[in-house]
Amino acid sequence: MRRLFIPLFLAPLVFGQSKRLDPIKWKLEFQPATVRPGGVAIGKLTAAIEPPWHLYSPTTPKGGPIVTTVALAPNDAVEAVEVFRPMPERKFDPNFNLETETYEKEAVFFLKVKLKPGSPAQPVELTANTRYQACTDKQCLPPVRRAASATLTPGAAAPAVSFELPAGYAPIAAVSASSAGGAGKPPASTSPATGAGGDLLQFVLLAFGLGLAAIFTPCVFPMIPFTVTYFLNRQSASRADSILQAGVFSTGIVLLFTSLGFVTTALLGPFGVVQLGSNPWVNGFIAAVFVAFSLSLLGAFEITLPSGLLTRMDRASQSKGGVIGSLLMGLTFSLTSFACVGPFVGSLLAASVQGGKLQPVIGMLAFSSGLACPFFLLAMFPSTLSSLPRSGAWLPRVKTVLGFVLLAASLKYISNIDQVLQWNVLTRDRFLAAWVVLFALPGLYLLGLLRMEGIKPDQNMGVGRALAAAAFLIFSISLVPGMFCGRLGELDAYVPPASESCAAPAGGAPAAQGLVWMKNQYKEALAKAKAEHKLLFVNFTGYACTNCHWMKANMFPRPEIMAELRKFVLVELYTDGTDAESEKNQELQNSRFSTIAIPYYVLMDGDENVIATFPSLTKKTDEFLAFLKSAGQAETRAAASL
Repeated sequence: MRRLFIPLFLAPLVFGQSKRLDPIKWKLEFQPATVRPGGVAIGKLTAAIEPPWHLYSPTTPKGGPIVTTVALAPNDAVEAVEVFRPMPERKFDPNFNLETETYEKEAVFFLKVKLKPGSPAQPVELTANTRYQACTDKQCLPPVRRAASATLTPGAAAPAVSFELPAGYAPIAAVSASSAGGAGKPPASTSPATGAGGDLLQFVLLAFGLGLAAIFTPCVFPMIPFTVTYFLNRQSASRADSILQAGVFSTGIVLLFTSLGFVTTALLGPFGVVQLGSNPWVNGFIAAVFVAFSLSLLGAFEITLPSGLLTRMDRASQSKGGVIGSLLMGLTFSLTSFACVGPFVGSLLAASVQGGKLQPVIGMLAFSSGLACPFFLLAMFPSTLSSLPRSGAWLPRVKTVLGFVLLAASLKYISNIDQVLQWNVLTRDRFLAAWVVLFALPGLYLLGLLRMEGIKPDQNMGVGRALAAAAFLIFSISLVPGMFCGRLGELDAYVPPASESCAAPAGGAPAAQGLVWMKNQYKEALAKAKAEHKLLFVNFTGYACTNCHWMKANMFPRPEIMAELRKFVLVELYTDGTDAESEKNQELQNSRFSTIAIPYYVLMDGDENVIATFPSLTKKTDEFLAFLKSAGQAETRAAASL
């Protein structure tokens, strides 16, 4: 807690100081201040720098300080802009541990502005936007944005401008007027976009599917005919009114469950929802929720809400009538069904805290929509009620099977705790052994070999029940090879990583033929890369990071990827542990690359000059291969320039 509140307490002081300190003054002027329509004007943008402060050149290598960016704000009279930067002073900066390019006392940038041929003969105010970071040898101010403006007048009688670029100047960028509005923004990353959109879509579909699955529980399914018939048989009500009331009823379901998502986000806060995925306490809470609801589904106890609350809600829905009554009826239905729906809700909420800022809200909205959808559709098409399966022994079977599945899911979060705290108790072998048993039990139960509620000894087995039992048993058996160093494909992302003894290829081949990783040894890896004249591949990863596990288990072993990785010195830097090394690695990643997202991959040389970065997971081999090969292309360009 002290680590959290001390920075918050000091933040006003730090940012207040940065607001008072403004050691850089910008001035824009055009000489001459008139230009022919369609002609070229030369703007002089001067940064007056107070000693001992300095700026960083736009061409300073990535991975260090915030560089200075200059661009012209969009203007209808401007056709194109080209910006030139002065020659910087290049020297080693121990604060960033790399070669930087700086300006001291004064930096003059030139803007070559081409006006459109049909520009009206009236003054045009042009604005140069800058973003920069001012530093001394002992401190740096937060990056700021500043603007400087000057007036340029188009005129047919204006003299032609001849401009000779001073020695040492070089162009920064040539942009059209339409894109010049990106002033102050850093150059666009060449790294591929992350798969966040796809992950969110998968989560929404999963939540919606869980809502539909919750229909087939003993507390909900028997209520469908009664509820739909109530809307269709209301006295003095047309079919349109019945459909309206069913929609309001469904809205009540959506409102209740979505409010749970809002409460979860409010309690944790957006930052907490995003950052707590590796926290042992959060994973412990999730595991406890999964275990509690799984035991409830298996019949150990029943989760119920206070009867007084349900009674008051039911009376209110009956007394109000109309839209308000249907809305309250939807809320009451949601509360009364909580005993069976609760396991879905609790598990989904617990899992969603590892997602995005509003993922609990989005998850509950999708779940409740899936739960309410059948009621609304059946009110629109009541004839389909007769085709629904009747309530029977299959409902308790669904409940029991879900109990086993949730119990198996809880092990994932217990495993996260074990890996983050480095206990090494729930190893890959033990984890998979537990999953083999927990997924075999529902198969045995459905076959009637495990005596529990829902299946009688003399009851005949249907085709559906037999196929479901076979699916669970097949999945259970397919996990066994993973206990003996076998690969499990996509599942490798969700189970603990294989031990080091599995690193050597089968058949006793030397371990050197595989990939050799250095763990949390950044300085040593740099020294090794420098001594062996190799480049360094830095893998910012995590013990409880599912995407990290997937990349290492499924992307890195691909032959073309492994062939490229063998050319590097490989180092893994874990950032989500509770030890000092993880904190140090996270600080390194945050200070050098302004992110703590994992996985995050960096190619650099032994002098810590960054060549390329690659954020997040990708399942496209060609994308990751292009990233790895960019190191060789950079070396070729460097050799050609010598």
